[in-house]
Amino acid sequence: MENIFGGSEPFRSYSETYLSKGLLLIFVVDSADHSRLPEAKKYLHQLIAANPVLPLVVFANKQDLEAAYHITDIHEALALSEVGNDRKMFLFGTHLTKNGSEIPSTMQDAKDLIAQLAADVQ
Repeated sequence: MENIFGGSEPFRSYSETYLSKGLLLIFVVDSADHSRLPEAKKYLHQLIAANPVLPLVVFANKQDLEAAYHITDIHEALALSEVGNDRKMFLFGTHLTKNGSEIPSTMQDAKDLIAQLAADVQ
């Protein structure tokens, strides 16, 4: 089952309902929005606490921007080392291309990984 919901405040009340039915958790964070990273960390850890074995894929988006934190900084800012050893966890640096016509290789790798994780769970 595939469920997608936004992370903004009005949608957060739905997360527990859908998380229990999902195959994996995909979390997208804006790498260039430094001020919201503490909020993203808090929300992510609430989500993973609700389901401690659900595989986690984190996209550190907007890696093409000069102000973006590198993925190692995102790993630290989101405290991903605290996720636990029992959970499959993957972190990808991503960005959109200017015209959207090409898919960056990182996104293709992520797509393949997500398909494999979903197949493993089913």
